[in-house]
Amino acid sequence: MNIKQAKEYIKNSVNLYLKKNEFGEYRVPVVRQRPIFLLGAPGIGKTAVMEQIAQELGVALVSYSMTHHTRQSALGLPFITQKTYGGRQYQVSEYTMSEIIASVYDTMEESGIREGILFLDEINCVSETLAPSMLQFLQYKVFGRHQVPEGWVIVTAGNPAEYNKSVREFDVVTMDRLKLLEVEPDFHIWKEYARDRRLHPAIINFLDLKKEYFYRIEMTAGGRSYVTARGWEDLSSMLYLYEEEQLAAQESLVAQYIRNPRIVREFTAYYDLFNKYKKDYRINEILEGSAPVQAIARAKEAAFDERLSLLGMLLDRVQADMKGVMEQAAFLKDLQTCLKAVKGQVVTSAADGDREPASTAQVEQVLSLLDRMAEGKKKLLENLQTANSLSDADRRRHLKLIRFLEERRKELYTGDAVTGEEAFAFVKGKYDACVTGMRQETEKVQKELSALFAFVEEAFARGNELLILVTELTVDDASAEFIATFGSPDYQRHNQELMLSERSDDIRAQIAELGL
Repeated sequence: MNIKQAKEYIKNSVNLYLKKNEFGEYRVPVVRQRPIFLLGAPGIGKTAVMEQIAQELGVALVSYSMTHHTRQSALGLPFITQKTYGGRQYQVSEYTMSEIIASVYDTMEESGIREGILFLDEINCVSETLAPSMLQFLQYKVFGRHQVPEGWVIVTAGNPAEYNKSVREFDVVTMDRLKLLEVEPDFHIWKEYARDRRLHPAIINFLDLKKEYFYRIEMTAGGRSYVTARGWEDLSSMLYLYEEEQLAAQESLVAQYIRNPRIVREFTAYYDLFNKYKKDYRINEILEGSAPVQAIARAKEAAFDERLSLLGMLLDRVQADMKGVMEQAAFLKDLQTCLKAVKGQVVTSAADGDREPASTAQVEQVLSLLDRMAEGKKKLLENLQTANSLSDADRRRHLKLIRFLEERRKELYTGDAVTGEEAFAFVKGKYDACVTGMRQETEKVQKELSALFAFVEEAFARGNELLILVTELTVDDASAEFIATFGSPDYQRHNQELMLSERSDDIRAQIAELGL
């Protein structure tokens, strides 16, 4: 199966394991909660998937790599204690709590989240001294004398033996206590993830053209050569930073992440060409609706590889702007809730005004409320980060809200508001300014989308590029949500034509051929 299918299976399993009966007991007993064993090549996204599952389910996540653990750190250290048996005292051996189990309890205490996933990576690389204890752990969730808390699901992962010399093959007794999921690299599934995370468009476009370069591990005369999804993602982050600092990305940089000389050379050459396309086609002008005549003429005559690269550049920019609008909409929804609380404080203060010594007390109450809301959001953010159940988008949303509340509190403290109504009007004015800014940005993105369709129609007529454009806008979460929320006549028209015309069978065949 691919990593997306594995994610859905694990997510469903965690949900079922955490299901309770009418008495609050877990429906599946601990001894029947088979840990999941995710077996797949390195760098295909096993850890990233676990983070996504925790975020989507709202549970905590504690991750450990088992290659770093000895018997003592995993099971705990022995110490001597005294116990009484039959009226006589004896010295007996006890064990301190396992570092792994202690981390679970620490996460529960610090985050306030009582259920979660304990993810043990590279479990088939445990040390020889620890291996005998794994059977007990996999069946009973016990390390030493201490059990994993109720409500925590065990998910494990490992690499096949051909990728790691340290791998120890599990025997039948151990495997019989696991739910095995074998995962294979899949570019099309990874591409969805890459689009959502806004990985560098040069990488996505290059792999669209060279799908066989997405994941490759082989032995060469010079040693082991490898290219992984993790390598491409890390390279993406570095390329963005190099561009910000206006540094030249050369083969020596790419080779630090992509360990295959041929692919390094080809990608570096493509990256240079990609940047040349960006400059030559004048992307900004195309999306402003004033595409240069030369750009349209060149696109008409361009080879399919060049057309695909150009379309990828345009799509990346528009989809990034769409994602920004949807994140701003989520922020404003949270902010609206805070605004209602401020208004409620003002109404309450006004009703109790005859008992207040001065109207400035109402402003102080608003200031205090803004303080409490900001601190509450900070605590929530801290808890979610501790539990590893916070997505990048949610983290940015919480940080924006905290910044808004703190800035308004500071401005009110040094401002001229003397009544609760004035304080509320000031905060609402800032909120209204954010709403106005989002409306303007939405209109700008809608114009960009319209200009994109106009350019594709003129430059590529009704070729595969239009099909690719509509497909990419459909499968990308941010663009699909933007279009569903704010609409796009161009998208609706072309989507309807593509789905309902007599060419529908041909289109499906084209999609399959293009690997979309």
